[in-house]
Amino acid sequence: MSEQQPLIKYVFRSTPRYIQAAGLIDHAAEPLVALKVKHCAILCTPRSQQGEAKRLIAVLEQAGVSTCVSTFGGECSFREIDARTAELRQQAPVDALIALGGGKTLDAGKCIADRLEVPVVIMPTLASNDAPCSALSVIYTPEGATETYEVFAQNPALVMVDTEIVAQAPPRFLVAGMGDAMSTWYEARACHTNPAGMTPYGDRPTLAGVALSKTCADILYDYAVAALDDVRAGRVTPAVDHVVEANTLLSGAGFECTGVAGAHALAQALTLLPEVDHNYLHGEMVAIGVLTQLMLEADRAEAERCARLFATVGLPVNFSQLGMSLEDEVAVGTVIEATLAFPFIGNMPFEVTADNLRQAFSDVERLGAELINEMGDQPYRSLRS
Repeated sequence: MSEQQPLIKYVFRSTPRYIQAAGLIDHAAEPLVALKVKHCAILCTPRSQQGEAKRLIAVLEQAGVSTCVSTFGGECSFREIDARTAELRQQAPVDALIALGGGKTLDAGKCIADRLEVPVVIMPTLASNDAPCSALSVIYTPEGATETYEVFAQNPALVMVDTEIVAQAPPRFLVAGMGDAMSTWYEARACHTNPAGMTPYGDRPTLAGVALSKTCADILYDYAVAALDDVRAGRVTPAVDHVVEANTLLSGAGFECTGVAGAHALAQALTLLPEVDHNYLHGEMVAIGVLTQLMLEADRAEAERCARLFATVGLPVNFSQLGMSLEDEVAVGTVIEATLAFPFIGNMPFEVTADNLRQAFSDVERLGAELINEMGDQPYRSLRS
């Protein structure tokens, strides 16, 4: 009797309901009541408790939904997750958990809701990454270095994005989200090209996921500059709406249904360098990862196209702008080792080695220097002023 061949699955995953609108927080009760939520926990930082959380609590209580608040300490670590879970278990049982805030608050909220066995509702206050819609969380050490990730049986029950709140955040966060979102297409392309490419859940990339990922990149190339100008002017426009959706929904569904590869491998490796991790956002690290992956693929033309957009909106275009010197052999060795150890580096359609990574680093550094010399670095500096 011959051995049974493993089942190759093409699986599309997505949050069942995504809502995006300016002023949505003041109308948040309706979709929560539709989920039959009567008593919920709100996970947020002390800063949010003085702003968005206060507005949210007032709206929910007016609709008859009672709340309790759990204060997020800032790092999505097992220590923080366990502490907040234990705290909520000592209170009256909740029938949902709302994670309100940035990417690490949202990822921690998914973990806590999973441990409490209640649905998680995601309310991002930034469009800085693609964490909101996904059924996984990246776990960090208490010091902030990437440790592992957790996968959940279900995606968030509901994602609500108030574009008015997102647009009021410092523009650097929206731009960082562009870096994270841009990787979705190039990593999807690599995973789809590789016959052995897999999603984070061990499934083959779907054509739907590839299409969403390509659309995500197309939106950024078409609207990123206009969206940044509008956010700086305090306007919520169609360009802002398009980019927020790309950063949040399209990027989230895209990477879940296709996979990650070289760009995120490098980004996670960079968190091991404290001088990088403490001063730069995830999407900024991913931006360098995108350019490195494109150089690994010997796609110089696409690397230059992408880098020109990054330079225009203020994303880093070489390692020097990310606070890492390629002359620091210890740092370079640490990053190369961690990149090669990333679980999904095998999604690249060829073998990635220490040698071709070093060459790609040099190619990125050279391209970035050329563009900075040609275009200047005012957009990059202005986001950090």
